[in-house]
Amino acid sequence: MQTPNPAARVLLFGTTTDEITALLAFTEILARARSLSLLVIGIVRTPVETLSAGARAAQELRLALANALPGEISFQVHVTADDAREIRQLVKQERAALLVANASGVFADVLVYELPCDVILAKGALPAQLKHILLPIRGGPSAALALETALAFANNRHADITLLHATPRARMRDHTVRALFQHLRTLPQITRWLRAQGDAIPAILAQARPRSHQLLVMGASAKNKTAKPSQAVTPDVLRHSSIPTLVVKTRHVQHTRAHAELAPVDYTISVVVDKWFAENTFHAHEFEDIAQLVKLKEQQELTISLGLPTLNEQATIGSVIKTMRKRFMHDYPLLDEIVVIDSNSSDNTVEIATALGVPVVKHPDVLTQYGVWSGKGEALWNSLYILRGDLIAWIDTDIVNIHPRFVYGILGPLIREPRLMYVKGFYQRPLRLGRKLQARGGGRVTELCARPLLNLFYPELSGFVQPLAGEYAGRRTVLEQVPFFVGYGVETGLLIDLWSRFGLAAMGQVDLEERVHRNQSLHALSKMAFEITQVVMQRVGEAHGIELVEQINRSMKLIRYENADFDLQVADIQIRERPPIMTLPEYQTLRMHARG
Repeated sequence: MQTPNPAARVLLFGTTTDEITALLAFTEILARARSLSLLVIGIVRTPVETLSAGARAAQELRLALANALPGEISFQVHVTADDAREIRQLVKQERAALLVANASGVFADVLVYELPCDVILAKGALPAQLKHILLPIRGGPSAALALETALAFANNRHADITLLHATPRARMRDHTVRALFQHLRTLPQITRWLRAQGDAIPAILAQARPRSHQLLVMGASAKNKTAKPSQAVTPDVLRHSSIPTLVVKTRHVQHTRAHAELAPVDYTISVVVDKWFAENTFHAHEFEDIAQLVKLKEQQELTISLGLPTLNEQATIGSVIKTMRKRFMHDYPLLDEIVVIDSNSSDNTVEIATALGVPVVKHPDVLTQYGVWSGKGEALWNSLYILRGDLIAWIDTDIVNIHPRFVYGILGPLIREPRLMYVKGFYQRPLRLGRKLQARGGGRVTELCARPLLNLFYPELSGFVQPLAGEYAGRRTVLEQVPFFVGYGVETGLLIDLWSRFGLAAMGQVDLEERVHRNQSLHALSKMAFEITQVVMQRVGEAHGIELVEQINRSMKLIRYENADFDLQVADIQIRERPPIMTLPEYQTLRMHARG
């Protein structure tokens, strides 16, 4: 059997799991017969003004498909208010050669008229016992595709074909039609010939009975351009046939409705972000079947690394390491390595990690020929040189309520959907006030600084719930191509630079539920906000060819209240960034050896 061609696909469209699974048996046979790779497309339909509200429905459909489909079947879920435009775009984007959908589904009319690929509309389910296939031939433009389709099922199930000759005599004078019938007479799968007299529909329905045949395959009627879409799929046959039926339309039949009949779509940034939010916002519970993630990882021959940046995390680092190592190395081989990237901790963080058998690398000792800076971003940049995986995940190590979802949540979308390049976590962040937790008071810099700045200057990124979250994962092939700010601005810089280089569709986010961690003082948060503001302004200036950051103040006056009096403290906060690590000769040599 030929190997499927990944550059050409068969797309299976559906709106529910039941609809999709019913079509899958048909589609797998067709994909094998034509050596096409298979991609399932789940569609969530929602009004354009509420596209982002489709996020929950998209998550539920993804989870249902993950549970219902075999692990080797790739699938995507899309949210749309315009079926026709969405399907046309996906057909072009995925280089579809064939599209399969439910004949009674919401897409049937659109598919027949508006796609430059072969289309098959199915009614019913593929029967377990398939012995006889009914193939009406009327000499229309889809007759050859109908024959090809019938032969695919006949060969797969060792069934025979009854050919119902329903071609008008006038059409038999056509050279192409005569050549088709000459070919038909040479096929051993066709064991019976019938001739329809007069109207073909009664003759077809008379044979479309379970005792006579178990599958009907027929070409769509060739109608003129003004015909209603439903007329092109012979509705009388579909309505009255008592056996599973496939109606096919060859890509060479090009009927296009007037643009005025297509629903208008608002392509403003707001709608683009709403659609992205609905399609690319995941929930950790979608990926809690870790065994399935391991299977997909192995199929894709991926290696995965977890980097744990630390600075004086002795209270929590032990719990983080034990939780992740047990679940993802002992119970399931999802992670290939766990490495602590330490920033010269002065407490027992390094000793605890070492005692637990996890490698510890002090990032100031890595790539010292390029200088040494302090900061989380510096640790992450250096970790790209240390970690070996194709996928790299980072999580903060001050998490009190540590749970495996913080890792499988951010890795799951990357493993399940190869189109994604970078995934950020988000969560509820309780604010600790003394001994009490305020349910949703955390994320103060996020809400008061980062999100307002992104909404103002980078509205495409406004759908990220927590742009500063410390839990995220990405593909090495993209992380190595972007610079890293060395301090608190690293998360903001990565979002902007990854979006600028790879586009919003390559990015996702995942709900990790609740995260409890050590809250910082307002002074510390104020400095963080100042640094993040500089990062945004630097990127804005670069985009417009202006040195904005060179013109702004690099020092920040912090107001201190002590001993019933106020005074000012001056903090020098200057952003620095590391170049894309792939530009370093040492890294290039390392990766060349890693690839063998």
